[in-house]
Amino acid sequence: MVGILASFIVVFALILMAVSVGLKFFDARRKSQMVNMLQTAAGESVVAITSLLKEIEPENPGGLKQLVSSLHFARHAQVQIMQAGLTWSSTRLVSIMGILAIAGFVVGFVLPAPVGGFIVSVVLAVLLGAAPYLYIRRKRKKRLDTVEEQFPEALDFLARSMRAGHAFTISLEMLGEEAPDPLGQEFRALFNEQNLGAPLDTALRNLTERVPLLDVRFFTSSVLLQKQTGGNLSEILQRLAYVIRERFRLKGQVKAASAHGRLTATILTVLPIATMVGMLVVAPGYLQGMAADPDGQKLIVGAVIAQILGNICIKKIINIKV
Repeated sequence: MVGILASFIVVFALILMAVSVGLKFFDARRKSQMVNMLQTAAGESVVAITSLLKEIEPENPGGLKQLVSSLHFARHAQVQIMQAGLTWSSTRLVSIMGILAIAGFVVGFVLPAPVGGFIVSVVLAVLLGAAPYLYIRRKRKKRLDTVEEQFPEALDFLARSMRAGHAFTISLEMLGEEAPDPLGQEFRALFNEQNLGAPLDTALRNLTERVPLLDVRFFTSSVLLQKQTGGNLSEILQRLAYVIRERFRLKGQVKAASAHGRLTATILTVLPIATMVGMLVVAPGYLQGMAADPDGQKLIVGAVIAQILGNICIKKIINIKV
């Protein structure tokens, strides 16, 4: 009971610390947003990514923010959060991951003897700690897939608007107002940045940072090339939309051809885990001898590593780039 109470106090203290850090985030938001907008309008690149819709960390963070900012993971996490369209920060993400990891470690020790233990605690800590990052990755992928599906229609809209006599910037404004989110949100940010005075190449570069898609890079390169050499931009955008649609059609054919491999990878990944869980439920003492024996522990670790490597190899084989 004393250990459980101590663990509860530690987790509660960490939650209070995370809440206090979160309150400081909200206090710094308004100032940070105004500074980023002015830097974008002046064409300055204090950070690699400039966004009018997402607040960046203060210039001189302190406490937990300073610790998180010193990690290489913090910059990567901030980019992933921005591309997922969330309003989190890297400090908040790391705090949530740490709290969940500690909670999973404590739960592993609290579980009954046949199930609980040090190994179970470590596994739960890793799974729960990685859950927020995996959630962000899933949100990012879903958002980028949606943008990729909406992008050909957006290019057709720009081409029709320019053929009707509108300027490129006016067409961007109309697209930002008419297009559904998340694509409309990105084009509104693009128009707002160049409308505040940022050079067009800077605003387009920021767009490619927020939406790291091959189609968006094609669009940016086409606009910048037409700006330097001239030409019919509406015709270029219309042809680009056609190429993107053809690539989608080819991608659908490849996905259908690799469906068997993806199903095989899923079955081979789930089957050993389901078998282990079933044996723990039906005969809890069957695997305890292996887990207690040093050679058995090595076999378990080797099986887990082989399972992960096999899954990665299958993913590499069926992941055909189009």
